[in-house]
Amino acid sequence: MEKPVLYRKRLIPEECVQLKDDIILYMDDEKIVTKWNTLKPKKDLHHGYSCYFLNEGYKVSKFYKADGTLLFYYCDIVTYERNEEKNELIVIDLLADVIIYPDGFVKVVDIDEMVECLNDGKIDLELLKTSLTGLDRLLNIIYEDKLDTLTSYIEKYEDRE
Repeated sequence: MEKPVLYRKRLIPEECVQLKDDIILYMDDEKIVTKWNTLKPKKDLHHGYSCYFLNEGYKVSKFYKADGTLLFYYCDIVTYERNEEKNELIVIDLLADVIIYPDGFVKVVDIDEMVECLNDGKIDLELLKTSLTGLDRLLNIIYEDKLDTLTSYIEKYEDRE
């Protein structure tokens, strides 16, 4: 299987960016594990790893500071568009996100953006349902203390290129 060109598409702000510097460490029909540095420098966030769960509706990322300290896990609710002809995978951010801090605190963010995008016609009701269903699946895993079943894919490939 040839490695696809990855894109990140956001609804707020509206943008579609090629993740040209992301390194695909592993992929199969259900998962892609990547290593990356931030696209735009941020105060604390420096680099990380992500695992795209292609059939589940979420992407789990491990965010690090420049010194290698874990900042937090950041989980995006997503959907995907594939262009087989161009070998592209466009990851569409469906707005709702879950942050899991090193102390175990869980924070769900950007739910208001889902309503905003629905009202503005940027997403339809079906896509909103897809987002909420993915969020529910992810939160159930987190609340059942099974996040390690998702993060284990990242940890298996950390520090590999």
